[in-house]
Amino acid sequence: MNPSKGRRLINRTVFFSMAVLFSFTKISCQTPPGEQQVVSAVNSEIVELDIAQLQQSYKVGSLTSEEVVQAYLSRIEEIDDNGPSLGSIIMVNPDALQIAEELDKEMKAGKIRGPLHGIPVVLKDNIDTHDKMPTTAGSKALANSYPLQDSYVAKQLRKAGAVIIGKANLSEWANFRGELSTSGWSGAGGQTKNPYVLSRNPCGSSSGSAVAVAANLAVLAIGTETNGSIVCPAHASGVVGIKPTVGLISRSGIIPISYTQDTPGPMARTVRDAAIGLGAMVGVDAADEKTAASQGNSHTDYTQFLEADGLKGKRIGFYKAPMGVNFKVDSLMNQAVAFLKSQGAEIVEIDAIGSREVGNYSFEIMLYEYKHGLNEYFKSLGPKAPIKSVEELIAFNKKDPEELKHFNQKYLEMAQKKGDLNSKEYKEALAKLMKGAREEGIDKVMETHKLDAIVAPTGGPAWKTDLVNGDSFQLGSSSPAAQAGYPAITVPMGFVEELPVGISFFGRAWSEPTLIEIAYSYETGTKHRKAPKFLQ
Repeated sequence: MNPSKGRRLINRTVFFSMAVLFSFTKISCQTPPGEQQVVSAVNSEIVELDIAQLQQSYKVGSLTSEEVVQAYLSRIEEIDDNGPSLGSIIMVNPDALQIAEELDKEMKAGKIRGPLHGIPVVLKDNIDTHDKMPTTAGSKALANSYPLQDSYVAKQLRKAGAVIIGKANLSEWANFRGELSTSGWSGAGGQTKNPYVLSRNPCGSSSGSAVAVAANLAVLAIGTETNGSIVCPAHASGVVGIKPTVGLISRSGIIPISYTQDTPGPMARTVRDAAIGLGAMVGVDAADEKTAASQGNSHTDYTQFLEADGLKGKRIGFYKAPMGVNFKVDSLMNQAVAFLKSQGAEIVEIDAIGSREVGNYSFEIMLYEYKHGLNEYFKSLGPKAPIKSVEELIAFNKKDPEELKHFNQKYLEMAQKKGDLNSKEYKEALAKLMKGAREEGIDKVMETHKLDAIVAPTGGPAWKTDLVNGDSFQLGSSSPAAQAGYPAITVPMGFVEELPVGISFFGRAWSEPTLIEIAYSYETGTKHRKAPKFLQ
């Protein structure tokens, strides 16, 4: 049972008059062998509605936000807690229905807050909300930690009219705590399952965010990435994930790993919905200095870059390093490259981006910034903070019977031993990272070959979840963009048997418009996504 089940506050007394649209009965047809039988709170056609379709339904009065939010909350209980028991949601917002009701009233009065008015959204549980939900990073140490204010992301989403219906499970401390970790596991939320094949892993660390969107438990989810934590779970759950340029979206009020590489980003079932979510969150925030560089480089409406023929005339680098590891992924990637060519794109093969030493610099920087960032975050919680330092967190984990049951906290311990951000070692590593990942990395490759973007497989098929041995990564392409702080988008590329595989497009700083144009054109022409069946 999901450990959060007992904390869910869902109003089950609301029934809908629109019987054609909503059903609270079990699927009556015989379930195919191996497929998990589930209770469906919402007709499958309704839960697949995108943001524009929901907004239109609100406009004509065929649906209200309160009805949609209630339906999603019921589906969370039926599919996330029971049925397949996905474990993707740590906590639902007890005020979600009240918020939706207020938004319905505003809509009737002619007031539309923004592009997400009345849309159910979940946030990864390392993103602060100032409400009745704690922000835990998946750790039992923060089980009763209630931030003193909304994160900038939460403020922007509420301003745009979103209904934050819950917090998504994650790999604890964003998967940067220790060795042999299992993605999707946290002490606070348990293990998140892959919605396509339940024994498979959802990848980390924004695992719950991706699973929630894939399984239709929210229309939009917000994850965070330091290296791969948006694109990998999005790929493993067959959805779209956008990792923006660092600084496009503020990180204030987000439990950090790396000031240099961290960024929040949207996850959705379509490029269009992800683009809407991205535009809703941008903005210059005085509490995050990196956002100052987004001035003149951001857009509040990224849907203007959705071009069906967006591949025509594009010069795209094919990053070959992840190839040759899994022939099944290679086959899908070669098909994808052939499609890109058929749509008018010119493909240039690239064997390498930057040097291998860049990864070492990145890891060193993360350790320094992890210690500094966590200690600053704990200070932001005020005098009632349940944990006040990394040192206290390490001590808590040692005493808790669950926290170190499956893997250790070596990275926390390594971070604790580091000095401050004025140390010579940190500054040298940072300078080398920026030069290696940018000037001698992506920037050099793209300038040399005159590229609009770079393409590569996002990863391999999801491995079986293994709490004994930890994760079994095969291949990935997230590091070049992550280490440079540059944008990347993953889109469904196809399936290896029943498991989704994604394709990534990445490029220079602030190139989100170009990447969205390319990704949308690819998505429109291929339409690889299909809803999960919760197979055993």
